[in-house]
Amino acid sequence: MKHLFVCLFFFCSCIQGFAQQKVPVFVSGTEGHKSYRIPAIIGLPDGKLLAFCEGRINGAGDFGDINIVMKQSHDGGKTWSPLQTIVDVNSLQAGNPAPVIDLTDPAYPGGRIFLFYNTGNNHEGEVRKGNGLREVWYKTSTDNGNTWSDAVNITTQVHRPKQPEVNPAYNFTEDWRSYANIPGHAMQFQNGKYKGRIFVAANHSAGAPQQHFADYAAHGFYTDDHGKTFHLGASVNYPGSNESMAAELSSDQLMMNSRNQSGDMKARIVSISSDGGATWDTTYVDQTLIDPVNQGSILNIGTKKGKNIIAFCNAADIKQRDNLTLRISYNDGKTWSKAIAVDKSADNRKKDFTAYSDLVKLNKKTIGVLYERDGYKEIVFTAVKWK
Repeated sequence: MKHLFVCLFFFCSCIQGFAQQKVPVFVSGTEGHKSYRIPAIIGLPDGKLLAFCEGRINGAGDFGDINIVMKQSHDGGKTWSPLQTIVDVNSLQAGNPAPVIDLTDPAYPGGRIFLFYNTGNNHEGEVRKGNGLREVWYKTSTDNGNTWSDAVNITTQVHRPKQPEVNPAYNFTEDWRSYANIPGHAMQFQNGKYKGRIFVAANHSAGAPQQHFADYAAHGFYTDDHGKTFHLGASVNYPGSNESMAAELSSDQLMMNSRNQSGDMKARIVSISSDGGATWDTTYVDQTLIDPVNQGSILNIGTKKGKNIIAFCNAADIKQRDNLTLRISYNDGKTWSKAIAVDKSADNRKKDFTAYSDLVKLNKKTIGVLYERDGYKEIVFTAVKWK
């Protein structure tokens, strides 16, 4: 009887999760783009939500004429504004939007939004071979996303390309090639020793392509002076670590959660830093966080008994991008005591039914999830009550 009660409780929890309203935000084939991919979302102090993604003009491919686009919501994600283009580099690629709001700069008491992104002039596979270049940029907004500054190129500070023929400053011995921010939101430390630091998780490939994607490694970069200068953190010591996102833990620690591109284990790679992401104390595979080699999102959503409460969301499946699941940890991500079903295909046969996602805190009991749905046909928003 006890086993039956547990099963019924889990079933009801899944039904409750699936019953949440799913609001289309970016719908492929509308508003000037054939496809929308790679969602990112942040919340502002006044409650406004800003949702970003890649607007792919001609199709769903990862390279081509790709813009970074944005929509706003003033009612907690129930309705969304018309599309606004934030980055357009003509016929080339702009991607991997990584927004964060700086709330600690005295020059901008209302907060200043940073949007980090990458540009590219060839397919990732070709860039990985040395036949192309990825660069790193940011724009800022001081009016809650209504207008944006000119772009700032920070490639020499946070990337290590070896292409002096393109730019004499791009002559690093490390020979980094492919490069991608996060994708999803960047983060800012809210407390402790590193309060105010903006940290952007990222990944790169180094040197010639290797088997099992061993040329890839996750890393991060950060600023302690509100974007005046940036510092490159150490790379994660796990070959094949890839798309990453970070969250602030208790006691001045940082957790970075990474995609395992090597696929040797279908689970997430976790790295812990005690110096704000400059170096990594330990790296391990969290076997609870199963993953089909996909992106995942992580967010600090509060505290309980002196420990930060961490939310994590991904396609919790080892074979396909499906079964989007929100997990909650009350002990800085050491264990995950709650799992909430967000969305899943009805027949378990649809390809890529739930894929990339990002998280935003709506209130003390509710998390917003922005995610790719139904074979990348749309990016939708849903509000999930987690307590």
